[in-house]
Amino acid sequence: MAQKPSIPKGTRDFSPVEMMRRQYIFETIKSVFRTYGFAPLETPSMENLSTLLGKYGDEGDKLLFKVLNSGDYAVGLSDNEIRQASKICEKGLRYDLTVPFARYVVQHQGELAFPFKRYQIQPVWRADRPQKGRYREFYQCDVDVIGTRSLLCEVELVEIVERVFKALGIRVALKMNNRKILFGIAEAIGHADKMMDITVAIDKLEKIGLEHVKAELLERGLSQEAVDKLQPILELSGNNWQKLDKLSEVLAASETGLKGIDEMRTVLGYVERSGVTLPVELDLSLARGLNYYTGAIFEVKALDFAIGSICGGGRYDDLTGIFGLPNLSGVGISFGADRIYDVMCGLELFPEEVNCTTRVLFVNLGEAEETAALPLLRELRDAGVAAEIYPESSKMKKQMEYANRRSIPLVVIIGSQELENGSATVKDMRTGEQRNIAFADLATTLCSE
Repeated sequence: MAQKPSIPKGTRDFSPVEMMRRQYIFETIKSVFRTYGFAPLETPSMENLSTLLGKYGDEGDKLLFKVLNSGDYAVGLSDNEIRQASKICEKGLRYDLTVPFARYVVQHQGELAFPFKRYQIQPVWRADRPQKGRYREFYQCDVDVIGTRSLLCEVELVEIVERVFKALGIRVALKMNNRKILFGIAEAIGHADKMMDITVAIDKLEKIGLEHVKAELLERGLSQEAVDKLQPILELSGNNWQKLDKLSEVLAASETGLKGIDEMRTVLGYVERSGVTLPVELDLSLARGLNYYTGAIFEVKALDFAIGSICGGGRYDDLTGIFGLPNLSGVGISFGADRIYDVMCGLELFPEEVNCTTRVLFVNLGEAEETAALPLLRELRDAGVAAEIYPESSKMKKQMEYANRRSIPLVVIIGSQELENGSATVKDMRTGEQRNIAFADLATTLCSE
């Protein structure tokens, strides 16, 4: 009995149409990255387990895919010993692009010019339980600059977000906060020791509402007095500048908090002067990745489609310290390709031409017609027009159905009458319109459309 074909759970095949759409997203993002001077980087799918372990916390370690050593290692081992794979695994599939990036920077520090600007678009793997919207293999699109503390880098990232989503046609809003401001808030309410508890709770503000956040803070050991002090901070209203002015009063005794406010003022000031039209909002409940980030943090949401954040990132001051090169500050963001894809499908934002690989199909009606079509095909291809000929002489209906299934917009028909006249009949499959074009003018005419 033949084996039923399948793929591992949590992985996906991408059809040609899906791949063309995904490549459209990737190429759009890459073109913006390159505009800002970022260079491409790729790292191996596998890293040494010693590189990966301990970098993502206990839960992250459990989600690492471990790779069995080469076959020779298993020679002479019992089935039970082989099952204990951790004893003969020295490598693992990368969990994200960040730790490999840190490893690369430290390993190649003597070859790099700092600040080092890189972008990286590659798949990552997590041994998670597959469910809707969560996969074991998925792509990340990261852009980072490392080796400088300049806040101009944060401004560039805001501009990159604006340009990417404008090019893709997605209306978005960018939310920003600062790790130092969050620490200042924890200090101001007398619980600097519980910063993680506070931020984990307020990060849920949008989802569960203020009352539930307050209840969770009490459960996490904060006093009623501290929660009462926190509430007016979370409810600060007004524009970004008004919020920062009010925060300056609330965090007056926190040196770290005031530093975060100064950083935010600088970034927002540059953003305004640079002509960015993207809505940027100071959101004090934004608290992503607090163990990892040390300064500005970003999150981007689509305005016209209900989905989680589609882009996020922030400033980190010691990414490379885990590999023995401390105090090398950087900042970066990651674009969520899968969620961006879902938004663009939901809002029907993909250009029509993205859905087809071939623009012109020559119908095949026999040997003489093939002979006439081949030089015309070459002219079209030389002009950069994607064109092909149906490989067999078949019924016209079958070839037209093929063109429709492939979403090929133009069909060129060369029959006996066209051979006599030295012209081709060109049918637009979208409108049904037909026209005659001389063989000599075919490439020029179709290339200009």
